[in-house]
Amino acid sequence: MASRSADSMYRSPELSSSQGRVEPGEVLSEGAFHRMISLERRRSERSQRPFVLLLIDTGRNHPGDKQGRVLLDMLSALQGATRETDVTGWYTANSVVGVMFTEIVLDNNAVLSTILSRIGAVLRGQLDTDQFSRIKFSFHVFPDDWNSQDQDMERPSNPTLYPDLEKRQRSNRLGRATKRMIDVVGSLTLLAMLSPILFIIAVVIKLTSRGPILFRQKRIGEHGTPFTFLKFRSMYINNDSSEHKEYVRQLIAGQAEKKPANGNGTGVFKLTNDRRITPVGRILRRASLDELPQLINVLHGEMSLVGPRPPVPYEVEAYATWHRRRLLEAKPGITGLWQVYGRSRVEFDDMVRLDLRYARDCSPLLDLKILLQTPRAVMGGDGAC
Repeated sequence: MASRSADSMYRSPELSSSQGRVEPGEVLSEGAFHRMISLERRRSERSQRPFVLLLIDTGRNHPGDKQGRVLLDMLSALQGATRETDVTGWYTANSVVGVMFTEIVLDNNAVLSTILSRIGAVLRGQLDTDQFSRIKFSFHVFPDDWNSQDQDMERPSNPTLYPDLEKRQRSNRLGRATKRMIDVVGSLTLLAMLSPILFIIAVVIKLTSRGPILFRQKRIGEHGTPFTFLKFRSMYINNDSSEHKEYVRQLIAGQAEKKPANGNGTGVFKLTNDRRITPVGRILRRASLDELPQLINVLHGEMSLVGPRPPVPYEVEAYATWHRRRLLEAKPGITGLWQVYGRSRVEFDDMVRLDLRYARDCSPLLDLKILLQTPRAVMGGDGAC
């Protein structure tokens, strides 16, 4: 019964006339297919409907002429095994064929099994035993699962689903190398210049409240990779974070109310009068001095001087799919467009849009502009967090 249901969902999708659809039977080039994957990710973010990317690796050890015949036979067979709404193209030119299955309801694994058995049966009819034995199949479902964050995971996000981002980063190696050089030189310089202040803050924290000088917390970095985030401790130890978790959930869902800040009427999207914060911690937070140990994170390569704010895991769990792009398109930073132009005065969705704008326009000149404007934003103080 489950098999028939899965077969029905696979064979009878609603046809779509959305902009960007390709002609039935068309096999896209590598670049065009990667662009279609990017477009389908955006559609999936809006519709909350997943899509499946099937990769068929033909193997690289066929002789040249035979390889060509195998690929032609495969492409011909795929035309009869896919639907008009499916998109076929080269994931890797002349080597890996990709098929995107859209408009599919993935209630269980029966749908994937039906797709694989249908494609496999058609290819077996077109290829000989040796040719078929060399083929490797892999399924990739978007949105990918970020719920199980593990310190040992190198990259929770699935890079196969983001070939356009991978290609963009490879093509911008010089820019990324320049940014990394600025981060290393900048963090070393600031640590040396601010060392007397860092020492004084450490002593004051140690003398005024019980607990460690540094606060270590698991944060989510670039591509969803966890790392240990450093701050000067500004809270009492063994505090209850349940109130903050609930407020964050409401904030991300667009249901949080602004809290009064510094007696003005504008308010901020953050918990104010937080009883977990020590008196010294309030002063440090007001001037953003508690953030200074993050220069060590920058030196380690886990953060940048400029970039999106790194979230805690329970924030990421509440993200809508499109919110994740702020972690996919730029490395987290100590300061950024949100800290300079928005801080805690703007809603969460607007913060994400500022982060994505930064990722799109990122350059050494923009980083310098943000760094120069950060002290003025810190002096304002009412959005510090």
